[in-house]
Amino acid sequence: MEQTFIMIKPDGVQRGLVGEITSTFEKKGFYLKVMVAIRMKLISVDRPFVEKHYEESSAKPFFEGLLKYITSGPVVGMVWEGNNVVATNRKIIGASNPSASDPCTLRGSFAVEIGRNVIHGSDSVESAKKEIALWFPDGTVNWQSSLRPWIYE
Repeated sequence: MEQTFIMIKPDGVQRGLVGEITSTFEKKGFYLKVMVAIRMKLISVDRPFVEKHYEESSAKPFFEGLLKYITSGPVVGMVWEGNNVVATNRKIIGASNPSASDPCTLRGSFAVEIGRNVIHGSDSVESAKKEIALWFPDGTVNWQSSLRPWIYE
């Protein structure tokens, strides 16, 4: 099973969208991966941590604004598991620019501006592995839902 990292950004947390977003992934048949002692993490992150998370974007003009935004309030970090979960969740999330997102995506439904686009999702399996290791250094518990045979062949 593939894993991906999902972060509900400060605007999504403040607007009370955590439950609706997690419900969307659950309804698709993905599993919230059980972490050592936690299932998801509500955390206020500091600038050095966010710099490390978004290091690939450090030369982009929006980088400073992104750092300020992500550190402005708590975020929710999660690991989701399922077949082709990275690519599928990217489709569910929608384009970074909400006005370019399909209205049926999370960003198309909930975000208004590109700088407040509600959610982050890993863009590749390699990025997911890096992000999961950064956000959940203690690893995961090997757990499997009893629903798995009803969802996957």
